[in-house]
Amino acid sequence: MLKCRLTKTITHSIIMNTHIQHALHQLNQLILGKETVLQQLFTAILAGGHILLEDVPGVGKTTLSHGVAAVLGLDYRRVQFTNDMLPSDLLGVNVFRPNEGKFEFHPGPVFHEFLLADEINRASPKLQSALLEAMEERQVSVDGQTHALPAPFIVMATQNPTEQLGTFPLPESQLDRFMMRLHMGYPAAEAEKLLYFQGGKRASLPALQAVCNAETLRLWQRQAAEVKFAQAAADYVYRLVAATRQPGRFVLGLSPRAGLAVVSAAKAWALMQGRGHVVPEDVKAVWVAVANHRLQPVQQGMTSAQLLADLLNHVAV
Repeated sequence: MLKCRLTKTITHSIIMNTHIQHALHQLNQLILGKETVLQQLFTAILAGGHILLEDVPGVGKTTLSHGVAAVLGLDYRRVQFTNDMLPSDLLGVNVFRPNEGKFEFHPGPVFHEFLLADEINRASPKLQSALLEAMEERQVSVDGQTHALPAPFIVMATQNPTEQLGTFPLPESQLDRFMMRLHMGYPAAEAEKLLYFQGGKRASLPALQAVCNAETLRLWQRQAAEVKFAQAAADYVYRLVAATRQPGRFVLGLSPRAGLAVVSAAKAWALMQGRGHVVPEDVKAVWVAVANHRLQPVQQGMTSAQLLADLLNHVAV
């Protein structure tokens, strides 16, 4: 019985990885030269987390979100956040039906499997809180009634640099709800030249092929959660987290919730590599992306990502 179950698990893992590699190949043709970012993004999705993309406008964040939803076969909605948006514009509203003498709930755009929250830091803190509560609870409450969100429910939020006009920076407690913060950056020279030569890639979005659907993705997420995580791996994650709490590096260290996010992401990364257990390289692969937005350096001149990468060189495996 155990041998049969193990063989079935391995077979499912091989099929999943084949499909994900096909999805990544399609997206690599859409967004040139960003293979690592795409792998980390898929890792966060398999781990059941949300993604924050922080970058300057015009590097392909919106196109990437369209592409990811398309290859995963998910119901997609893009919402452009502005400073005059109300929570009801996102969550939905109860409308009174005079003929029936009762209220009927009209769901807002948050009721989609894949939601792009475009320029989230242009929205007011009240609207940001409404979205991030939905991300955490996977449900919304309107006029005292609770409405469950679809499963899976994935939020990809984009954020412009905070020094730009008209932005409301996300506080640390809300940033903590995102599993990863990723930076696309400008494309490499050869990739950008190829982009100019071939033209924009948005026209190729309809040609993308879905490799799964919502039900299959939920199965993959369950498989990622079941990846074995040994005591030694837990000890290693704890040493990394504890190192962020030592004085002199960060204003505040990582919380246990952040440590759990590292564990979940490492499991998903291991599954994408075709393994049923976590090794130190899996933790290292996701460490910076999971932790960098949760920390503020004490000294100016060093970013949290640089300090976190340095910890990997000093904390014993």
